Amino acid sequence: MNADDAPESPAVPREVLAEFERHLRAERGVSPHTLRAYLGDIQDLCRYATEVGVSGVEALDVAVLRAWLARQHSVGRSRATLARRTAAARTFTAYLFRRGLIPDDPGLLLGTPQRLRDLPAVLAQDQVARLLDDMTAEGPLGLRDRAVLEVLYATGVRVSELCGLDVDDLDTERQTVRVLGKGSKERTVPMGDPAARAVQDWLRYGRPELATEHSGPALFLGARGGRLHPTSARRIVHTRIAEVGDMPDLSPHGLRHSAATHLLEGGADLRSVQEMLGHASLQTTQIYTQVSVERLKQVHRQAHPRGAE
Repeated sequence: MNADDAPESPAVPREVLAEFERHLRAERGVSPHTLRAYLGDIQDLCRYATEVGVSGVEALDVAVLRAWLARQHSVGRSRATLARRTAAARTFTAYLFRRGLIPDDPGLLLGTPQRLRDLPAVLAQDQVARLLDDMTAEGPLGLRDRAVLEVLYATGVRVSELCGLDVDDLDTERQTVRVLGKGSKERTVPMGDPAARAVQDWLRYGRPELATEHSGPALFLGARGGRLHPTSARRIVHTRIAEVGDMPDLSPHGLRHSAATHLLEGGADLRSVQEMLGHASLQTTQIYTQVSVERLKQVHRQAHPRGAE
């Protein structure tokens, strides 16, 4: 449901929600997923504000926001959901304040719940080597699958970024790829020889077999010649990992986690990995240092004479 379809609320007029949606789309450039989530969060906030008798947007103060979030906690919302809803509320009140619709910004007084983040699952370096080196690449789809996995692991791009790549985004001489990430932020990411060779083989021998008049500039194509969809890319990764066997089933995001972890294990600095992955915050990248430390502790426990009782 978009803002124009939202029920009328005494707390926040429908036209204000519609303008907020346009603000998120045009000025903030948020992803479609974030747009849906934030709009749903704010519509829920509006329903709550109406229930508790808020009669106008100017009465949307910090007490109402905190009470709304407290209700989310009481019904068992996860920390991740609470953190996102807090971020949505802060974005909304900041927008209202800039528009002059409220006298001050109550969102500034909200704390942000800390998310308890599980360590991401990753493949070991020898498992990745087995996956990529032993993969059969017969026919155009086989060549495509090899190139997809090689690029995902070589660059650490998100699956949506991979599927959004065009042929012109590749610089084969410099072995780099131009990526359009979250918030329409562009970055250039390097890729090594194996990925470059796999992509060149796909472009030379695979893509021409699948391309149609509707393919456009898309780098990776589906079986019918259209741009490869993220769902299909996920299926490719799951299928190819299952073919190897004896390793955890990971999604494309798991290959992204693996790439980041292996970069840090190889001596890369956090800032470089942050830039490569397109993380807005260094704090997001630091999760991979925990993965490396946990793996080191596991090796110590298994290999050191006094590592474990």
